[in-house]
Amino acid sequence: MTTLFDPIQVGALALANRIAMAPLTRNRSPHAVPQAITATYYAQRATAGLLISEGTAISHQAQGYSDVPGLYAPEQVEGWKAVTAAVHAAGGKIVTQLWHVGRVSHTSLQPGLGAPVAPSAITAQTKTVLLDANGVASFVATSAPRALALDELPGIVADYRRAARAAMDAGFDGVEIHAANGYLLDQFLKTGANERTDTYGGSIENRSRLLLEVVAAVCDEIGADRTGIRLSPVTPANGIVDADPQPLFEYVLRQLAAHKLAFVHVIEGSTGGPRELADRPFDYAAAKAAYRDAGGQGAWMVNNGYTREMADAAVAAGADLVSFGRPFIANPDLVARLRQNGPYNEGNRSTYYGGGEAGYTDYPALG
Repeated sequence: MTTLFDPIQVGALALANRIAMAPLTRNRSPHAVPQAITATYYAQRATAGLLISEGTAISHQAQGYSDVPGLYAPEQVEGWKAVTAAVHAAGGKIVTQLWHVGRVSHTSLQPGLGAPVAPSAITAQTKTVLLDANGVASFVATSAPRALALDELPGIVADYRRAARAAMDAGFDGVEIHAANGYLLDQFLKTGANERTDTYGGSIENRSRLLLEVVAAVCDEIGADRTGIRLSPVTPANGIVDADPQPLFEYVLRQLAAHKLAFVHVIEGSTGGPRELADRPFDYAAAKAAYRDAGGQGAWMVNNGYTREMADAAVAAGADLVSFGRPFIANPDLVARLRQNGPYNEGNRSTYYGGGEAGYTDYPALG
C-alpha cells in the first residue's frame, strides 16, 4: 500500500516522499531580497519531498505585504540562488510560488504610491501586514484598488512569464502559480471580485481567461512538467467569494488538464480554518474527477489542517501529495516527527510575520 513516506515522480521532479511544505509568508526579505537566514530556514526543512516557497512577487505591483520576496530584480534572483543551493545541498527539492496579490495591497507598497490593481474597483475586506522602522508588524486595512484596463492584462501575463524564467535562473526546480486565497488570479475567477463586462468578466469562460493565459505562458517558458498551480475553491480568505464555485472550478480543472501540469494543489475549505463551510459546500472528489476525466495527469496535492492520521487516509484514498503549512514553521524536521507521530513543537505566533532568527530558524529538531 502506498504511504505518505513513499517516493513519487511529480512532473520532472523525483520526490523522496509525498509530504510538501506549503507556502508560508514570513516577511523577512527587506527590499524584497531573500536573506542568508532564508537559506538556513528552507534548508532546515529540506527533508520534505517538496518545499514550496513563500509567495514571491512577480513585479513591484504584485507586492501586497512588507518584506516579502520578489523575482523581478537581479538582486532578488541572487538572493534566491543562495536559498536553492542550500536546499539542494541538503538533498531537497524546491519550487517558488509566483504571486500577484491584486487588490490585497496597500498604497505604501505600490509603485509611485499608486492604488493596487484588481479586476474591478472593489476593495478587499481584509488587512495586510506592514512593518514599521523597527520591524514590528501591524495589520492594516487594504487600500481601494483600481480596475485593470484591458490593455494592461498582456503585461500581467508577461510578468508571470518573466518571473518563471527568473525562478529557473535562481535555481528553483519549478514554480507554483498562486491562483488561490483571494489574490489576483482568484479575484478574476470569482464573482465577488470580478464585475467586468469585457472578455475577462461575466461567464465562467471569461473569468477563467487570465488564469489560463498565465498557465499557458509559464508552461511555454519553463515546461509544464515544472509548473504547478494552487487553487482554493471556497476559502473566504481576503474577502473573496463566488456565487457558484462548483461549475467554475470543474471548468478550470478541465482546462488545466490539457496543460500536463506537474501538480494541482487544492486548499480544502477555509485556508487555515474549517475544512467544511456550511454556506459554501464543495465536492472535491467531483472536482478531481473532472480533472482526471479530462486527461489531467498532474499529482493531486491536498492541503488544510492535515494531521498524520488524516494524511494517511488521504493518500490511501488517492491523494498524491499532502502539504502542511504551520506545522513546518515550528518543526523543521516535520517529516521525522510525522513518521513517529510526534512530539510536535508549538509555533510562536508573535514571530510569524517579520523579525529575525527568533521563531524562524531557532526551533529545535528531534534529538
